[in-house]
Amino acid sequence: MELLEEIRKLKQVRKAVILAHNYQPGQVQDIADFVGDSFGLSRQAAATDAGTIVFCGVLFMAETAAILSPQKTILLPDKLAGCPLADMITAEQLRKLKAEHPNALVVCYVNSSAEVKAESDYCCTSANAVEVVGSIPAEREIIFVPDQYLGQFCMSGTGRELILWPGYCPTHVVITVDDIKQAKAKYPEAVVMAHPECTGQVAECVDELLSTGQMLRYAKKSRSKRFIVGTEIGIIHTLKKQNPDKEFFPATDRAICPNMKLITLEKILWSLQDLQHKITVPESVRIRAENALDRMLAVLPTK
Repeated sequence: MELLEEIRKLKQVRKAVILAHNYQPGQVQDIADFVGDSFGLSRQAAATDAGTIVFCGVLFMAETAAILSPQKTILLPDKLAGCPLADMITAEQLRKLKAEHPNALVVCYVNSSAEVKAESDYCCTSANAVEVVGSIPAEREIIFVPDQYLGQFCMSGTGRELILWPGYCPTHVVITVDDIKQAKAKYPEAVVMAHPECTGQVAECVDELLSTGQMLRYAKKSRSKRFIVGTEIGIIHTLKKQNPDKEFFPATDRAICPNMKLITLEKILWSLQDLQHKITVPESVRIRAENALDRMLAVLPTK
């Protein structure tokens, strides 16, 4: 395909690598040098020798890459690719909440803006949120932002009471208990995997609550041949590629993140041609946000 060849040639000229999130369209995942979850990709951006990173995901992911690799050029092929969950809390709102709980430490999910990370004590991913929360001294209050359902998952996993911000992922909350029941009735032998951004009611009726990276590893190791997948349906492309002998079924076809589908092959090409859209983080914000990420890694590397 001529378009794919143009991208490959220009990628060499720019000395660039293409990173794609697990929720991206299949053709975007297929042309990427690395496919993974948001923080894993940011660490991959930091580790590569490439000076230009084309980040096929949403804004907070590209920002995280810029926080960890300030010397590199981070490009987001579609500047409108935002994250509704990340947008549900601002730095000003977090500062106000912190003033109301002066003894509290803030744990912020990596699905947040650079400014919110900078106001936080720890970052976490969906893979290590329980460990991060569990590492904080029992006498300290904990504010958890912005995803209330991941916060509830942490409360269940640690027995800690958290001050939760009422944010949520619109893509994951559309997955309902009825969806899970209907899928299980259709595929009774299938293992049900769901993301901890799903509601508490869904969490109670699935077999495994897993981050996207954990889903990929679990499916590889499992002896099961059929899986019901309770997260954004883009991950099924990778699951099928990695496990051609197994079957994967979405918990619902409604679990689609429109922002994750904004990036196309044409936009990747244009991004490489014009070096657009560059994502930068002011140094005063970047240093504080990086500190929160470093504290997370000091507790336990993402797995």
